[in-house]
Amino acid sequence: MQAEPKKSLVGEEYEVEIGPVAHGGHCIARTAEGQVLFVRHTLPGEKVVARVTDGEEGDRFLRADAVTVIEASKDRVEAPCPYAGPGRCGGCDWQHAKPGAQRRLKGEVIAEQLQRLAGLTPEEAGWDGTVMPAEGDKLPAGQVPQWRTRVQYAVDPETGKAGLRRHRSHEVEPIEHCMIAAPGVSELGIEKRDWTGMESIEAIAATGSQDRQVILTPRPGARLPLVELDKPVSVLRVDEKDGGIHRVHGRGFVRERADGRTHRVGSGGFWQVHPQAADTLVKAVMQGLLPRKGEMALDLYCGVGLFAGAIADRIGDQGAVLGIESGKRAVEDARHNLASFDRVRIEQGKVETVLPRTGITEVDLIVLDPPRAGAGKKTVEHLASLGARRIAYVACDPAALARDLAYFRDGGYKVRMLRAFDLFPMTHHVECVAILEPVKKDA
Repeated sequence: MQAEPKKSLVGEEYEVEIGPVAHGGHCIARTAEGQVLFVRHTLPGEKVVARVTDGEEGDRFLRADAVTVIEASKDRVEAPCPYAGPGRCGGCDWQHAKPGAQRRLKGEVIAEQLQRLAGLTPEEAGWDGTVMPAEGDKLPAGQVPQWRTRVQYAVDPETGKAGLRRHRSHEVEPIEHCMIAAPGVSELGIEKRDWTGMESIEAIAATGSQDRQVILTPRPGARLPLVELDKPVSVLRVDEKDGGIHRVHGRGFVRERADGRTHRVGSGGFWQVHPQAADTLVKAVMQGLLPRKGEMALDLYCGVGLFAGAIADRIGDQGAVLGIESGKRAVEDARHNLASFDRVRIEQGKVETVLPRTGITEVDLIVLDPPRAGAGKKTVEHLASLGARRIAYVACDPAALARDLAYFRDGGYKVRMLRAFDLFPMTHHVECVAILEPVKKDA
């Protein structure tokens, strides 16, 4: 006999007390029957009516939106953005929370992940529990930092209008203006144009130069429009067949400034999104590593060479840096950006494949900035065997960081210091820099 299909609970409403914040931009509650709810658009301590947006009877948990606030938190504010709220734009998670409360919530998530996945208290991680705002981001009530220098717009297939995706959905929320977009993105006027035939538009406004770029992804068989925006801009397109990015007109790259140097970043390659992020993270990494003249360093998942260049600057002509990066265009850019350093080498490929092939058995310093999933057990075990006196781990996901810190502990490393930065205001994302050092054998 076939089991009866489970009943969808989408649209069901529950009056609930909201518990602690969880990783992912929501808080935890329970129905009267004990079923776990992950509730967006709410804050710890509130009483709300939560409407289920995803889930069935018997599921381990349900997703929900707070559609009515019965008892509000003192940290609640009216969302400054007109597109924020249940069923609307999914770009921001915490528009309804005071900026200081947002940073506290992010700190609570980091602390919970460290404890649960690495068995570390904030004290054991050398962290004071604070999440620091970026320079210039402390603004009067009602104002929002305009920090997002890269915005991925989706295009409504019916209207050709650019907008942003709704939470966990392919549906497009049409917008007139994104409040967190950097001025260099907003001034392009993308929201005012007709983008019929396009799937998406990525807009990039470089930090430290006037370079502006749009990357168009056409729908199958569609022709590119004539792109006339409010400011000079380079245009690239994503190839329908191979997914490669090709230049249409203008430069194929933007120039980004950080740590006193200009970095070429091509074809929409990875660069920190907040205009202060690259400098903030370089400073935290260098303060943690304290590079010395003549040292040997690894820069893993090195992108276009931000950290490799910063280390090379500080270790001098007798030192050496090896960077490893999987992206072909990023490797080309890194080699270009670091061409003035004779003793910097960039290898292309996955870290777990390339690093064992190098034959390197010991280094002085390691910096790694892995993708959201983290470095993983095998890579961490290899890194721990190289005897580095200091390791800097840059993380955009506290869960992946905590898992990898546990692997480093198994490999004989402890966290000396951890710092957290709010480089994604209004969202649940947070950036951390952990500095590790070997545990003394007699300890």
